[in-house]
Amino acid sequence: MNQTTDSSALIIPGIIGLVIGILLIAAMWKVYAKAGQPGWAAIIPIYNIYVQLKIVGRPGWWLILFLIPFVNIVITLIVAIDMAKSFGKGSGFGVAGLWLFGFVGYPILAFGDATYRGPAAA
Repeated sequence: MNQTTDSSALIIPGIIGLVIGILLIAAMWKVYAKAGQPGWAAIIPIYNIYVQLKIVGRPGWWLILFLIPFVNIVITLIVAIDMAKSFGKGSGFGVAGLWLFGFVGYPILAFGDATYRGPAAA
């Protein structure tokens, strides 16, 4: 028996994924611009992490920590909390809004009234 898969079933999820991807790119672009960094840096792999580290006031060598399994999870959490604090939000927003649900949190930072205040003092 020859079974074929109906590829039209993937069109709607594909369109939804594309829309979410474009929204996140636009949100990250705007967040970087609010922080005084070039918005286009949000679409360049690896460099976008380096720019994000500059925005939150962490040293550039932390980029290496993103390459270490399991360590990268902790570092991503720390950077998300620092990003929230850099925009005047609390640690809870950093964890829930940026780390766990970034597809919601970054558009809130980008298109909401949050302003960049600079890296939080350690």
